[in-house]
Amino acid sequence: MQNIGFFSKSFSEKDMELKRCKWINNDPLYIRYHDEEWGVPVQNDRLWFEFITLDAFQAGLSWYTIIKKRENFRKAFDNFEPEKVALFDDNRIEALMEDTGIIRNRLKIRATVSNAKAFLRIQSEFGSFDEYIWQFTDHKTIVNEWQNRSEVPAKTELSDRMSKDLTKRGFKFVGTTICYAFMQAAGIVNDHTVDCYRHSECKHLAKK
Repeated sequence: MQNIGFFSKSFSEKDMELKRCKWINNDPLYIRYHDEEWGVPVQNDRLWFEFITLDAFQAGLSWYTIIKKRENFRKAFDNFEPEKVALFDDNRIEALMEDTGIIRNRLKIRATVSNAKAFLRIQSEFGSFDEYIWQFTDHKTIVNEWQNRSEVPAKTELSDRMSKDLTKRGFKFVGTTICYAFMQAAGIVNDHTVDCYRHSECKHLAKK
């Protein structure tokens, strides 16, 4: 499933009783994100840029905060189309600083514009960002078998390497912990705990 941010599932009482990862709260929006997107391998460049942008804004904040504002971010950043975001000028940045629907952090907004430019350079070099980013795992999903949330790392040697390479290519707000969260969200790693019903489903969807 290549979800692009609009949820389709309606919830029944039975759905609410499913065993899920412990980081999920009871907000149906967050549950849908967990059930439909988190850990599903991304293979779409626009969606890759969306995840990079949202993860950059997450730095220092909770992912739940970002997911609640996701549609506002979508409107503010032209549906996360890097070709458009790369052209944002100072006037557009100032307008975003007045947008109460997003995180009004000037450094992160400017970083998003520069990240769009770096994203386009990677597309030009590799043909797609998707081709570039999956090379870090030889185009395969890393399927972990964590028994509980405490075992899940905040970073790995792989996220260290990804962070260094993205930084070298001009990206900002791509520290190793942000990169690992990015890998989890985009299905480069399957970090659903084994007791979560989505672990086996995402394992089936994993790139092999």
